[in-house]
Amino acid sequence: MPSKTLVALLIAALAATGCADMNATQRGTATGAGVGAGLGAVLGAATGPGGGKRAAGGAVLGAAVGAVVGNVWSKRMEAQKQQMEQATQGTGVQVSQTGDNRLKLEIPSDISFDTNRSDIKPDFRPILDRFATTLNENPATTVNIIGHTDSTGSTAINQPLSVDRAAHTRDYLATRGVAASRIVIEGRGAQEPIASNDDAAGRARNRRVEIYVAEPRPPQG
Repeated sequence: MPSKTLVALLIAALAATGCADMNATQRGTATGAGVGAGLGAVLGAATGPGGGKRAAGGAVLGAAVGAVVGNVWSKRMEAQKQQMEQATQGTGVQVSQTGDNRLKLEIPSDISFDTNRSDIKPDFRPILDRFATTLNENPATTVNIIGHTDSTGSTAINQPLSVDRAAHTRDYLATRGVAASRIVIEGRGAQEPIASNDDAAGRARNRRVEIYVAEPRPPQG
């Protein structure tokens, strides 16, 4: 690729990073830049002579391109995180920002679902009510809801149960005005434990719902 073209692509990619309404903490951008740099270096070294120079150039370009791929952590997302932290204070719900700039809510079983059940518990409803309000205030966001179970029972039972838990959470949000088309659901059964399934306390932690909210980077143009 001619050097002028390379420079032009690099400038365009770097300029695009400044177009979004973001705060100072851009962990997702840094992650994307690192991945892009590694990929660019590999591709640069593998295509033709002068592998070292190509690797260095590929790393620079890859970092710039990688930095503009992924999710935005905007002021709106930060406000949503703070609102949910306040709404869930003292409930055991964990609210965090992920490395790829998504808002994560981890809802334990003592709030969300009883053993072998997928209906929404009363203590879960006020949290979902507040969450729906923040989603309606930020309509550009998308939502991914993942249901989990403990290892009690077979996969034939746990897998559909985990899907049902995610589906019931989605359906409740829909009754509060959140478009179901914004929400993707998954069930992962007992595949991703966060604690030991050898005791009741660990199994309770594993019976959970995780909700991820992302504000995709808008198309550049």
